[in-house]
Amino acid sequence: MDIIGYTEFLVKSIVKNPDMVKVQLFESDDEDPIVEIIVHSDDMGTVIGKGGKMATSLRTLIQAYAFVNNMSKVKVNIDSF
Repeated sequence: MDIIGYTEFLVKSIVKNPDMVKVQLFESDDEDPIVEIIVHSDDMGTVIGKGGKMATSLRTLIQAYAFVNNMSKVKVNIDSF
């Protein structure tokens, strides 16, 4: 499983509209890779969580996955549509 599949698994398991989850990886030469998580606007509160605790946990798990798989540090952006 790659980092995209892992991130999709994590996010889809906590949202009400798992079919609306989209995860993309953007590579750049000068910065760390960016994992972009896009969810339905109804699920934004769930993904962010109270006080941002869920978003922080997701970022920690995704960065830990990257570390274990010898990837460089990744940035995680969460957005809705």
